[in-house]
Amino acid sequence: MPTVDRNLPGLEDLEAARARIAAMLLPTPLLPSRSQEAALWLKPENLQRTGSFKFRGAYHKLSRLTPEERARGVVAYSSGNHGQAVACAAALFSCPATIVMPQDAVQEKVDGVLRYGARIVSCEGGSDERRRIAEELAAKEGLAIVPPYDDLDIVLGQASCGLEIARERGEIRQVLVPVGGGGLLSGVALAVRALLPEVRVVGVEPQGADDLHRSFESGAHVRLEHVDTLADGLRTQSVGEVNYAILRAVVDEVVTVSEEEILEGARTLLWTEKLLVEPSGAVAFAAFQSGRVPRDVETAAVLSGGNISAPVLRSLLER
Repeated sequence: MPTVDRNLPGLEDLEAARARIAAMLLPTPLLPSRSQEAALWLKPENLQRTGSFKFRGAYHKLSRLTPEERARGVVAYSSGNHGQAVACAAALFSCPATIVMPQDAVQEKVDGVLRYGARIVSCEGGSDERRRIAEELAAKEGLAIVPPYDDLDIVLGQASCGLEIARERGEIRQVLVPVGGGGLLSGVALAVRALLPEVRVVGVEPQGADDLHRSFESGAHVRLEHVDTLADGLRTQSVGEVNYAILRAVVDEVVTVSEEEILEGARTLLWTEKLLVEPSGAVAFAAFQSGRVPRDVETAAVLSGGNISAPVLRSLLER
């Protein structure tokens, strides 16, 4: 088990963050799995506002801005779920929002951003290019940047998910969390470690976007030049600096799953668990179903989002 750095946010910080967002949050339940014989509990963040956990961090970040900053507006960079969350949070604060998105973003996620009244700026390239354009817009237009993960206020907002898990099911001995930029895993791990220090916390990545797995194996913060996975919400080239420092201190292990395992996991969630979950949100469940992690301990798996594209949904229905 990792040794927790005393300088990391403590339970008091996590509780304060949750209090700031509680009025707007939809606490999601822990559901017992129907498909797995072992003791598995599902945390369906696909039922959260905007269809993913991202609302937790986005709303918390906006709550920490000054009224003057919110009046000028915010900018975020996102492949989709963070963009929708920021757009929704901004609408609740009556705050103008601009979202920088890739040109090949899932159309359903683009529609979600527009539905909340945000402006979209499209760009080519990966997550680094989106960030660069957002920073240029922030400097030019005086906008406050709302990062997708590399920010402590974002992490503290995501930690509310972990607080709910630990408080609802104290018997849990293993928690599985998807990893893209590391915001969700950072927050959940901090919360679980604070309330249930003996619990094993495991990050799960696609094999085609396994930067954190490589980082844990090498002991150095790895950045990938190229990522390749159908889990569009996890196509980050590297976890954030803030996140990496936390993850090294509070996460036990990082495992990877194949594209086939992700699709099979999403299919099982749809047909047997009766939950519509996008590939990015299915990776933690896929790790359990495929035996990538121990199955003989009581486990919670975070289903991080449900904003699935029509083509992927069709492929699941045809499998």
